[in-house]
Amino acid sequence: MLHEVDLEMSEIYNDRYFVTGGGTGGHIYPALAIADELTKEGAKVYYVGNKRNMEYELASKKGYKFLHVSVKSMPRALNPKFFWWGVKLVKAILYSVKYIKKYKPQAVFATGGYVSAPMVFACRITKTPYVMHDCDAMPGLVTRKLSRKAKYVTLAFEKAKKYIPNKKAIVTGNPIREQFKTYTQEKARQELGLDNSKLTIAVMGGSQGAKSINSAAVELLKELSQELGLQVIFQTGKKNYEEITEYLSQIYPAWEQDRNLIIRPYFDNMISVLKASDIVVSRAGSLSISEICASNVAPILVPYPHAAADHQRKNAKSMLENGACIYIEDAELEPNKLRNIVLELINNPVKISYLKQNASYLAKPDATKEIADMIHSIS
Repeated sequence: MLHEVDLEMSEIYNDRYFVTGGGTGGHIYPALAIADELTKEGAKVYYVGNKRNMEYELASKKGYKFLHVSVKSMPRALNPKFFWWGVKLVKAILYSVKYIKKYKPQAVFATGGYVSAPMVFACRITKTPYVMHDCDAMPGLVTRKLSRKAKYVTLAFEKAKKYIPNKKAIVTGNPIREQFKTYTQEKARQELGLDNSKLTIAVMGGSQGAKSINSAAVELLKELSQELGLQVIFQTGKKNYEEITEYLSQIYPAWEQDRNLIIRPYFDNMISVLKASDIVVSRAGSLSISEICASNVAPILVPYPHAAADHQRKNAKSMLENGACIYIEDAELEPNKLRNIVLELINNPVKISYLKQNASYLAKPDATKEIADMIHSIS
């Protein structure tokens, strides 16, 4: 009987690749978008990540063979934890080298962040070509430090190029899922059980939610629905759902019977949420912005103030400079502020169209194919 590796090597694939990145959706979804594109083109793709993070569930659900590396984010202080982190990083690099020798990928695609670091180091050791991608206007530490020897570095923002020590840094936009091209607003609203004729607003703070956005939005839900006739799609975050719905039951006991409201801890299909909406209130993670730009929706961006290197503020301000969003500082967000902004938009359809048009202009719908072609070119 053949060993597992022999069985896999006996399968007929023109190309074999690794994708790596994890910890947050901003690292995982671009990796999966590239994995899907490479797979569609006939390649065998392996996902390298930490099985204790969300990338394991998402990659496994799509059927990718998952290669585990036990790695955590780097401690910020020089203490015993930093020493043990270094030991574990070396171990993760050695495992990554073994994976390369066993499966022999022709190239590796890494989306930055601590999860991708061991595999990028392993690529250098084994001289395996790799492409790095960074989502943010201020690239992350791993991208800045390890991109020098990458064959290409793909970026979401023009501003990021000055931080990258590689002449082959190219602004492609973020790779996003193919469905953003094909989903229509009518189809998305039908899927969510929404009225196709009503103005719709999405409120989301990422998979974990956002306290400031949640606190402002929950106070307005009854007014938005009952007085203004808006449909509201509200993602509270998994940790915040019970607290939000308990409070909402106190101030609006009939909310569960309100057909204008959809309130969930998390939406597996964020494509339908964005495509169904006319306005979105969101954090300013780069992937969220890319998906918003691809969805013909008017953004109200509230950057997370404690993001590494303040990258969410930089992302949001880049959108603001292009006339593609309304910008609110997290510390300034409260119910009246949000109410006034929403009222201004719904009373000014021309402004909604202006924001939609400018955001759509910044969309890079062909980024996924462009990056996949780069990976093919180096293998």
